[in-house]
Amino acid sequence: MTAALPHKQEDGPLEPTGARRRLAHRRARFLLGALLAFIGLWLLWDFLVPLVWAVVLAVATWPAYRWLGQDRPAGPHGRVMAPLGMTLLVGLVLMVPLALVGAELARELPMLGRWLGSLEREGMPPPDWVAQLPLAGPYVASWWQSNLGDPLAATELFGRVDRSVLVGWTRNLGVQVLHRAADFVITLLALFFLYRGGKALIAELLAVTDAVFGRGGERIAEHMIVAIKATVNGLILVGLGEGALLGVAYALLGLPHPILLGAITGVAAAIPFAAPLIFSIGAIILFMQSGLLPAIILLAIGFLIVFVADHFVRPVLIGNATRLPFLWVLLGIFGGLQSFGLLGLFIGPAVLSSLMALWRELVPQPVRH
Repeated sequence: MTAALPHKQEDGPLEPTGARRRLAHRRARFLLGALLAFIGLWLLWDFLVPLVWAVVLAVATWPAYRWLGQDRPAGPHGRVMAPLGMTLLVGLVLMVPLALVGAELARELPMLGRWLGSLEREGMPPPDWVAQLPLAGPYVASWWQSNLGDPLAATELFGRVDRSVLVGWTRNLGVQVLHRAADFVITLLALFFLYRGGKALIAELLAVTDAVFGRGGERIAEHMIVAIKATVNGLILVGLGEGALLGVAYALLGLPHPILLGAITGVAAAIPFAAPLIFSIGAIILFMQSGLLPAIILLAIGFLIVFVADHFVRPVLIGNATRLPFLWVLLGIFGGLQSFGLLGLFIGPAVLSSLMALWRELVPQPVRH
């Protein structure tokens, strides 16, 4: 009995074992890492959107960057000139369309102001074709004449707009433009450093995911990268193609300012089913200035282009690459757009693709005979 007591005390955990000490160290490192990550996110919160945009652009353009010189022998300034050149190229590709749209809008705003002034002074009688519309033609012509044809009624209608509200909106627009310009500069700066240290960063991320999640984590990260690339190709490139084709149609049919409308259509076409809103407005303008036939031709061309893009091109570029049904791709796009704005166009499909990859990792595949 007395001899068993020392043996029982020797078996008791008087000191932590090596395994428990290592477990305690891992927990402490995890808590410290979580705390530092929270503080880092809090510090960088206002810059997260431009930084994520830089990551999206780097992932989408990385093959082009490698082709331009990443894998070639670097000269004395290779580590600077190659990423700097690619960053400037991406900046030009993004800025040129925006500059064209901005210049076109700046040119049109004075004309819009003069048109509103003449409308308040002289009114705008209804065109002859308005009264010839079936069913509602006489009512539309009567309303038009009462509210727009009479200068006093037009002045009263447009006088309801508070000028101070317009001035405040213009000032807010200027502040937003400056804020977006600063975000754009941060995005390009981060993009430069991602190009410069991209290979080392990729190796470090793969090592971390392999250590934390195993081989499954690396495959999920690869799915996210593939999803971002496919979404950029399927949304941005296809949208720009739609805008270019419809811009040519605008010009051939005689629609005013076809370059501006084509650029707006290309931006809207990045969002599925948004382009029809733009070319439908163009069809209404054509109907008012040229008649019914050009408007019908524009609608037919627009819906044909959108049908081919949304039902054939985008499912191949996005669905096949991400191994997602196109319905889930659309849900990811719209859900991401609602939650994160334009950035969600790329985050949504990437998240759903990662979830699908994780699902395939966890669910055993059926045995094929």
